[in-house]
Amino acid sequence: MTFVVTEKCIKCKYTDCVEVCPVDCFYEGPNFLVINPDECIDCALCEPECPIEAIYSEDELPQDQKEFLALNAQLSQQWPNITEVKPALDDADAWREVTEKRHLLEK
Repeated sequence: MTFVVTEKCIKCKYTDCVEVCPVDCFYEGPNFLVINPDECIDCALCEPECPIEAIYSEDELPQDQKEFLALNAQLSQQWPNITEVKPALDDADAWREVTEKRHLLEK
């Protein structure tokens, strides 16, 4: 099983989760983070660290976020690994509560 970064992360990209990951399985895109499912060890440390609750375990993934399981797998193969905390995007706070951001995902 793996953990999955969902739509809530788009245009926010808080990196609190990266700092606690013992296996460095996070990857960074322009406005989103993903978890490599082959590297994730299901430790659950990242989930409570996300300030916007954008991370779910695979078995608790909301139905409307299922596509993000495949997106995390795909994009983690394309994007660089991130292992240190970075500042969130400049306007992250303005996007915290915005829903339906899938179309804003930059690959």
